[in-house]
Amino acid sequence: MTENASRTQKMTVLVTGASGKTGRRVAEAAEAAGHTVRAASRSGAVTFDWYAPSTWDDALRGADAAYLAYQPDVGAPGAGEAVGALARRAVELGVRRLVLLSARGEDQAEPAERAVRESGAQWTVVRASWFAQNLSEGPLLDGMRAGELVFPAGEVLEPFIDSRDIADVVVAVMRPGSEYAGRVVEVSGPRLLSFRDAVGEISAAAGREIRYVPVSAREYGDALAEFGVPAEEREFLIELFETNLDGRNAYLSEGVREVLGREARDFGEFAREHAEAGVWKA
Repeated sequence: MTENASRTQKMTVLVTGASGKTGRRVAEAAEAAGHTVRAASRSGAVTFDWYAPSTWDDALRGADAAYLAYQPDVGAPGAGEAVGALARRAVELGVRRLVLLSARGEDQAEPAERAVRESGAQWTVVRASWFAQNLSEGPLLDGMRAGELVFPAGEVLEPFIDSRDIADVVVAVMRPGSEYAGRVVEVSGPRLLSFRDAVGEISAAAGREIRYVPVSAREYGDALAEFGVPAEEREFLIELFETNLDGRNAYLSEGVREVLGREARDFGEFAREHAEAGVWKA
């Protein structure tokens, strides 16, 4: 197969977590590339649940490639076992290409990465920095709309990445014959910002004051307890924030440019677009 042919060959792509921050955008990018997409989630048209292996076969069977986004986090307890079991089953059912979403600097993600490497699949691991969309979707959004982000990141610097760039990279490396098979690709945004900087740019774009309030990881865990987050999940998150937000990720990665031949989207662009859409209105 020629390089041009491998770039244009159409596939059936299973997207796990298709209602999430990255999965939804991977599905959109794969469809835009002409692939047939199985957008799978616990409540979607294609049923898939990481905690219910009985849902796996129907989602996998007949797919050429799969995007694996483990919930709630690639480093969570049990992720390695689940990712490994799914990856091995995918290979048994003839799914040739697996792309695992992982996180830069997250030591807890190693079991899941190792599991996909040892599965027998043609694998690629995409390690991403902190998503910009974590500030526009999900559990942090309510606080942002209320005018305050309370979070255990101190003044650490992070190269926030737009989830759309992650999706574009995933679809590009997933193609048959990809030179990224058997490789780890690290992706980040093009600029280092503290969480205070990021909230400040959002505040300016939205035209309203939003404050950043740094707290310790333990204090944040105590607050999660009040919202009913289970103890095991709280302890994992406390450990994750204490390690992954210790400054180890205060550097840029060139994966977006390497794979896509363009610069990653800037955080300012993300802030302006989402502010214009009214995401952070009170």
